[in-house]
Amino acid sequence: MRSTQETKLELSRRTIRDLAEMICGDDVPALRHFIYRSSSRLTEFFDEAGMEYQHDGSTRRIWVGDVLKEVLKEPAHGPHGVPLGFARVIRVLMDQRDAREEEASRPGALAHLNTVLVQDGYEAFYGEDRKCYVRHIATNTIAQQAQNPHRPLTTLERQRREDLIAYLDRCSEDDLIERVLLPLYRQLGYQRITATGHKDKALEYGKGIWMKYVLPTSHAIYFGLQVKKNKLDAAGMSRQGNANVAEILNQTLMMLGHEVFDPGFNRRVLVDHAYIVAGGEITKQARSWIINSLDAAKRRHIIFMDREDIVNLFVVTSLPVPTLVARSV
Repeated sequence: MRSTQETKLELSRRTIRDLAEMICGDDVPALRHFIYRSSSRLTEFFDEAGMEYQHDGSTRRIWVGDVLKEVLKEPAHGPHGVPLGFARVIRVLMDQRDAREEEASRPGALAHLNTVLVQDGYEAFYGEDRKCYVRHIATNTIAQQAQNPHRPLTTLERQRREDLIAYLDRCSEDDLIERVLLPLYRQLGYQRITATGHKDKALEYGKGIWMKYVLPTSHAIYFGLQVKKNKLDAAGMSRQGNANVAEILNQTLMMLGHEVFDPGFNRRVLVDHAYIVAGGEITKQARSWIINSLDAAKRRHIIFMDREDIVNLFVVTSLPVPTLVARSV
């Protein structure tokens, strides 16, 4: 494992000041869409956000700004992530039940908030659950609690699941990589995601992706992905669209032995583990064939991920389901 620096979100002093003013809700025209919070209401605000801060009677805006600075010291999930405490603060601030002088969807309050956040490369948005989330604009990374992909789904999530399955049935392998897997792995906290073989078709191990995951100890583990669009079985290419498992195994072993360049360390590193990802089913026969073809040491480096895993993980996040777009020939 390789060590890396812990990531923290840094917002400008002006952004922190403006956010503090929105939380306080002073009676000025620019803040008319935010409720006024007295000393006791400020204590209630942070309690609702799961924090034990009690207003000490000092100037409200300065006190809230100091609290926000403390909240921002929490580690963020990934290089462009947002501390979960800060995400909860935004969610409480933008609760649709607190709408003032506008409709419940709070378009005015949201526009004012984003005028502030965009200066630091972030934006807020309402999800289908009507809760407010924060994402990094360039990477689309969304701050949220870890989700259980095996929990019962809501009605909206079941619809998103059906929409994503329909998309996977029709999309290309490039679309699967670029519009589903890359956003999903970024959202799950993987960093430095690079589609190496995807851009360079000359590479022997095909359309591969490498990325790293930073542990709480600040060490990094490197992963490679071998991606196939359709079903992965243990037979040959007798059925149209089904990938030959021997080809996948070959490419995966080459990926594990291939160095990748990590600009964070300015050096080349070896991939520690390999995901074998399929946009369709990975049959039991295919899994058994791969496992039986490896020695005990190499088996520990292989992780399988098929359509069911992709759909379940994707649907419990706030990532938008992609739509098919025509590609120029």
